[in-house]
Amino acid sequence: MDGLIVAAFGRHYEVATAEGRLQCYTRGKKSSFACGDRVRVAPGGDGQGVIDSLVPRRNLLWRSDAFREKLIAANLSHILIVVATEPGFSDLLVSRCIVAAESQDITPIIVLNKADLGDRLDAARTQLAPFRALGYEVIEISALQGAAGLRERLAGLRSILVGQSGMGKSTLTNALIPDAQAATREISEALDSGKHTTTFARLYPLGESPIDEAKSAEGAGWLIDSPGLQVFGLAHVSADELAESFIEFRPLLGQCRFRDCRHEAEPGCTLLEALADGRIAPRRFEHYRTIRAEIAEAKRLNPGW
Repeated sequence: MDGLIVAAFGRHYEVATAEGRLQCYTRGKKSSFACGDRVRVAPGGDGQGVIDSLVPRRNLLWRSDAFREKLIAANLSHILIVVATEPGFSDLLVSRCIVAAESQDITPIIVLNKADLGDRLDAARTQLAPFRALGYEVIEISALQGAAGLRERLAGLRSILVGQSGMGKSTLTNALIPDAQAATREISEALDSGKHTTTFARLYPLGESPIDEAKSAEGAGWLIDSPGLQVFGLAHVSADELAESFIEFRPLLGQCRFRDCRHEAEPGCTLLEALADGRIAPRRFEHYRTIRAEIAEAKRLNPGW
C-alpha cells in the first residue's frame, strides 16, 4: 500500500497509510529514506511493515561532509530557517541552509523567534539584513505568545523547521501544532547554545484531522520538526551549484573574463566587481568563500564526491 514517512529513526520508520500507521523497516542494511518520502509498503501484521520501494521525490534536503551524509527531509516546498534573538545564531549557518534549499528548488523562509525580547531584536535584525535585502522572507514571531499568523502562512505548504539548537523550534512546533507536545528545554546561557531536544525528524499534518494523513496531508500541508543543527555540510554540492545557489550571483555568472574564474583575485571578475561596488554584501561573499573551501577540502579527502 501507499504510505507517507512521518518519522525517521535510523533504519526504522513510522509510515502513515490509509489504514493507519505502521512501524516499518527497510529490506537492506542501508537506509535511504527520509521524513516526507512517499513509499510503497508491505504490511506485516501487528502494526508492522516493510518498505518495498520509494516513489520518485520532488527534492531532498540533506547534509554531508567528506565521509558521511544525513538525509533530513523530502518533497518539501519550503524550509523555515529558525533563528532567535537569543541565544546567538550563526548567519553562516543560515547561508548554508539557503544553499541546500536553493540547490533543491525549495523556498527558504527565515523565522526570527523570540522577537518579544526587544533589547536583542535590533542586533538580530542587523544580522539578517543581507538576507532580507535579497528578497528572502523574514517572519518575526514569539512562539511563547502564539503562532497563529505563521500557521496561516504555512497552510498548504510542505515545510520543515531547521536551525541551531536552542532557537525554539520545538516550542514553535507546539505553538503551530498544539497536539505535537514536542519536548522543550531551557537554554544553557553559559554555553550560549541550546540543548538538543529533538533527536529525530517528525512530520505533523496541518489539516483539521490527521485521519488518512498519507492522502489528506498533501492538500492541507504538513510541517516537519527536525533535530537542532550545529553544522550543515554541503560536500555534495558542486562548485557551479554553490555559485548558482547564491541568488545575487546569478545575473553575473558566466560574465567573468576567464571561463575558469575562481572569483579570488582574477582581473575582469564580475563577482569581485559587484563586491567592490556594493551589489554583493561582503558578509555573503565571505560565506560563499568559506563554504566553497570546505566543499573543496571534502572532495580532496573523498574524491568520490
